[in-house]
Order: sequence, then structure tokens, then C-alpha cells
Amino acid sequence: MALNNETEAKPSVKLHARPVVATIILIGGTAALLLSMALAISVGAANISLETVWEAVFKFNPDLTSHQIIRELRMPRAIACAVVGAAFAVSGAIMQGMTRNPLADPSLLGLNAGAGFVLAICFAFFPSLSYMSIMLFCFVGAALGVAIVYGVTSLSKGGLTPVRLTLAGAAVSALFVALSSGIQIHYKVGQNMAFWYHGGVAGINWQQISIITPWIGGGLIGAIIISRAISLLSLGEDIAVSLGTRTGLIKVLGLIFTLVLAGAGVSVAGAVGFIGLIIPHFARYLVGVNYRWIIPCSAVLGGLLVVLADIVARTMNPPSEFPIGALIALIGVPFFLYLAVKQRGEL
Repeated sequence: MALNNETEAKPSVKLHARPVVATIILIGGTAALLLSMALAISVGAANISLETVWEAVFKFNPDLTSHQIIRELRMPRAIACAVVGAAFAVSGAIMQGMTRNPLADPSLLGLNAGAGFVLAICFAFFPSLSYMSIMLFCFVGAALGVAIVYGVTSLSKGGLTPVRLTLAGAAVSALFVALSSGIQIHYKVGQNMAFWYHGGVAGINWQQISIITPWIGGGLIGAIIISRAISLLSLGEDIAVSLGTRTGLIKVLGLIFTLVLAGAGVSVAGAVGFIGLIIPHFARYLVGVNYRWIIPCSAVLGGLLVVLADIVARTMNPPSEFPIGALIALIGVPFFLYLAVKQRGEL
């Protein structure tokens, strides 16, 4: 009886959410994403009509050059943009929810730089590695970067505050970038690393898509499964524990899903930052603080952002391409500075 009374005495928390708005975003955003992917396939060095795109997808004719271009070059690229954008956005949402850190983003907490460091080692010492192996090493590098950042910050006086995490991330990222640059210069692998630093999905093929999609798909599904627990963690660990949340398990799972999503995204698109910073904030502003809605909406909005950025990058100065990472940074850096000013009291 006492146990039942204790169970009944557990507090309940009602999370502010806008399910109608979230549903509109999921339906309308998905439609917008599909339309933007069709547009991304049609534009390029040689513009192709949307009618031809439709025929290439549903009535493929291998004898037509335009159909070959669409199937072998542009479709994998458009799909990669959508998938990578979703991966980065959801990984940022998980990090922000679990750590209650509004500045959390894979690129700002050493994850990207750690993956780049290990990638430089792979190109220098193991040039014949398969794409799957390279992706797995990116996971290891991402985990190394995050582990060092959290380890350094947890040892500092005052603990894991948002600004300290970000400053530690910047310092660790600078260290990894310096080490990566040294490896590139000494072993002459700078050209191989150029795609990673600029950020982009040019040259991706169906084989790479088939490798990353299960990983990212699994990470997205896992994030949705633990979304309720992340919502409770975002209110504070004490509240989450009082409501019966196994916070230790959720943090481990959240970290695993973050590394899978961000590591896979980095292995494909390179150093594309700020997606995981901007999109979760935007989704939270639109749909409320319930991560059951924030995570799927972040996936749709993140995919849409990267697809649109890729279109702009390819049409700004054809046939040259503007790096996607630099383009998104034009939005991300001012937004980061705005959030940093809001968090100045944590210094």
C-alpha cells in the first residue's frame, strides 16, 4: 500500500506544446522538402525541367543523358542534403535537451573537429579504407572530441555551464584543427581534406547513401523513442528523476544517437556547422518545449534548410559552387552571438 501511495504521489508535468502547429509543420514541411528536392535536382550547370525530373524518377530511360544525370548525380545529392540536414538538426536538439544548454551544437562542442582529426589520420595512414570504415572512424573521432570537451569542463570550477562548454568546445576544436592541419601538410593529404573543411555533398553516390541512411534512420527513430525522457531532462534532472526517468540510461542513449547522427552527417557533408544550433531553437519557438514534437519537426526543417542551402550554393555563381558550410555559417554565426549574449550571466 505504501508503494502504491508513493507511486500515486509522483508529481506530473504538463509540457507546453502546440500540436496543431507541429502537425502543420510536419505535413507542410515534408511537402516543401519534397518540392525543394525536386527543384534541387532540376537546377545546376545544366537546368532540367521538372517534367523531365518526374520522368527520370518514375519512367527512367537509360538512353537519355538527362535521365542519367538525374539518377546518378543529382538524386543522391538531394537525398543526402535532406538526410544530413535532419541528422545534424536532431543531434543538436538532443544535445540541447539533455544538457539544458541553448548553445549546444555538434560543431561547437568538438564533435566535428574530432571527426576531422581522425579523418586526417585515416587519409594519411590508411588511404585505402572503405567508406564504411571511414564513417566508423568519424564516429570515434566525434566521440573523442565530445569526451574531451565534457571531461575538461566537468573538472573546471563551476561545472558544466553552457558558456564553459562552448568555450571548452572552441579550444578543443582549435587543437584538433591544428593537429589536422599539421598532418595534412606533413603527409600531403590537404586536397583529400578540402571537401571536409568546405562542407558539401558534391560527388556523393548511391553506395554512400545506402550506407549512411540506415545509420541516420536508426538514430532518428531512437531520438523519437526517447523524446519524452529528453523533454523531462530539459526541465531539470531532479524533476526527471522524480517522474521515474532513468536519467543515466537516457543520457547514454542520447549520446549514442547524437554521435551516430552527427558522425554520419560529418562523414558525408564535412564541416557543416550551426544546423544543430539554429533549427532546434526555431522548432522550439514554433511548437513549444515538448521534444516529442521538437525532434521530428527539427528533422524536417533541418533537411529543408540544407536542401535550400545547396540550391543557393549551386546557383550563386555557376558553374562554381559556394561551400554549404560557409553559407549556413552566415546565418549561424549571428544567431550564435545572439544566444551567447543572452547567456552572458553564466560566465
